[in-house]
Amino acid sequence: MREKAAQNALVELGYPAPRVLFASTDAAPLGGAFLIMERLSGKPLPEVRMLGMARIVAELQASLHDLDANAFLRALARDGLAPQSFTFEAHLEQLANRVGRFSLDGLAPGIEWLVQRRPVPGGSHAVCHGDFHPYNILMAADRVTGVLDWPHAVVADAEFDVASTLIIFKLVPMEVSDLSAPIRWLANAARPLLVAAYLRDYRRRRQLDRGKLAYYEAAACMKALVKAGELRLAPTAAGSPNALFASTFTERALGHFRGLTGITPVLPATTASVA
Repeated sequence: MREKAAQNALVELGYPAPRVLFASTDAAPLGGAFLIMERLSGKPLPEVRMLGMARIVAELQASLHDLDANAFLRALARDGLAPQSFTFEAHLEQLANRVGRFSLDGLAPGIEWLVQRRPVPGGSHAVCHGDFHPYNILMAADRVTGVLDWPHAVVADAEFDVASTLIIFKLVPMEVSDLSAPIRWLANAARPLLVAAYLRDYRRRRQLDRGKLAYYEAAACMKALVKAGELRLAPTAAGSPNALFASTFTERALGHFRGLTGITPVLPATTASVA
């Protein structure tokens, strides 16, 4: 399975991902595919410390991007997975296929914009998490014990991963977190400082191309908009209500995409509560 192979490859490379001990696609035992992983100690980063959070995220992410991406791909190949399926090109193709499958015609111009302006392949690539944010980082006794949630891992420009994190920091409403109301208010007020500190600390470790970063921010917004469109067409398919997509996040992602590209995506009308 994809996530099992990615996590175990990262463990081989010395990165703090939880080792997967068993994986199964048999839905009979638990109602769906499942993984059994080693248990890591700790709590999500925001529950342990807020001060210095940007530095921890930036340094841990830069360490991921410093890994040998070719060694990561070789480990995936040994596990029977095609390395080309772990590329940004495959990710973009998947988004385009989902737009077509669900007839999300209002998103098609945005997908075409991304295809036409895709950065030229070449240069050094990095192992990217795809959803790198503080709640996927575990800490205990003031040290990082693990990074969770690897189904979106790809090998791509490091800007792809940084842009995904930026979209989370910039656009996700604090109301969807489980922080107390006063802490949410403070975090929301400090959001611009968090973004600036994260970029500053990351750039201390690795360079970033501004043009690529803007492109991949648009791609991250499109990923969110495709998911939002699917949920609007099948609001009960995901089970319990999805707090993120029931929030203002979708409208924020739409506006950010428009600001970056000049294209206004159009989503299906909401016919029921988002699930």
